[in-house]
Amino acid sequence: MDAPAVMSGENGTPGDERGRRPAESVEAASPDALLVRRTLAEIAPVADKVTSYFYALLFVRHPELRSLFPPAMDTQRDRLLRALLTAAEHIDNTPVLVDYVRNLGRGHRKYGTLDAHYPAVGACLIGALSVHAVRTWTPQAEAAWSRVYAALSQVMISAAAEDAVDAPPWWGAEIVAHDLRTPDIAVLTLRPDQPYPFRAGQYTSVETPWWPRVWRHFSFASAPRADGLLTFHVRAVPAGWVSNALVHRARPGDAVRLGPPVGSMTVDHTGDGGLLCLGGGTGIAPIKALVEEIAGHGARRPVEVFYGARANRDLYDIDTLLGLRARHPWISVRPVIDWQDRRRLPDVLRAGGPWHGYGAYLAGPPGMIRSGVATLRALGVPDARIRHDPVEDMVGIGS
Repeated sequence: MDAPAVMSGENGTPGDERGRRPAESVEAASPDALLVRRTLAEIAPVADKVTSYFYALLFVRHPELRSLFPPAMDTQRDRLLRALLTAAEHIDNTPVLVDYVRNLGRGHRKYGTLDAHYPAVGACLIGALSVHAVRTWTPQAEAAWSRVYAALSQVMISAAAEDAVDAPPWWGAEIVAHDLRTPDIAVLTLRPDQPYPFRAGQYTSVETPWWPRVWRHFSFASAPRADGLLTFHVRAVPAGWVSNALVHRARPGDAVRLGPPVGSMTVDHTGDGGLLCLGGGTGIAPIKALVEEIAGHGARRPVEVFYGARANRDLYDIDTLLGLRARHPWISVRPVIDWQDRRRLPDVLRAGGPWHGYGAYLAGPPGMIRSGVATLRALGVPDARIRHDPVEDMVGIGS
């Protein structure tokens, strides 16, 4: 799923914390942005061919780079187009784009990516586009892509260099507890080999010894702890190499690697407004972490947690949330079971509220996030108060 350099898109879609495209008209777009977007519109129907051609070029021209990638490439091939679309959508929003690309540069350190690799990737990327964008590829388009890629790669190189001053490329961690909550969901507790700074609501990438160079995203399921331990909720998904290994194969004592923390679905503790938290499936993990962090700050902010599930057995962490509610009466926890309530989370939201004064946090399957955001907007919650990790990145979480 993840890969070195710009083709990975490993840290999700930029934008603000909601991964939205900034409001900008086509007329306001820069000349380079227009040329890049035209190319992307043309290659969208043949994205698989473009991606395959890119990797073929890269490995033929630079066989020494093959060792940076996992042996099986199938699960990561769509990341190239996703990253390109991301860059194109935000090319004229410099602060947003730079923040996203800096995270990419930081994350690429764990692969062993070097400064010299970026020009090689850029040349092969342009080579693949020139073959498949037959209608829109012109000398002007090639020049625009060259300028855009050069700028992005320089930001990634600089971010990696700055990060190397005080952070390792990856952290080692030992699994100290493995709690199988359901046949396909495990709660894992890890002890990193050195301090691991993160915030509740963020997520990271994990590599297991069984699938070297294959990294998957998982959200932190607890706020930072005094003992330094980290908790993750992992659901084994079909064809999910890493998730199946962590749920069905991993045991206490096994070692894994962690990438740097990413994500901006975090709480601003300077305010005192209420929080509306929607978690579906293992998406309840970052929601629980956020609630723990709020409770740890001692603020009595109203917190409404909606825990969505398809069946009772999917409420695998409900006891923990009910324990938080028992200790902090300003926390409300409402399970929403599809078949039992005959309603989904958006229906429950519409029946409650009003929510326009709340900050909303959503985590779970992409469909739940999309429908939840649409419902909140319809109910008058402004975009600035809606936070979730990029929907595109959620496709990869837990796989």
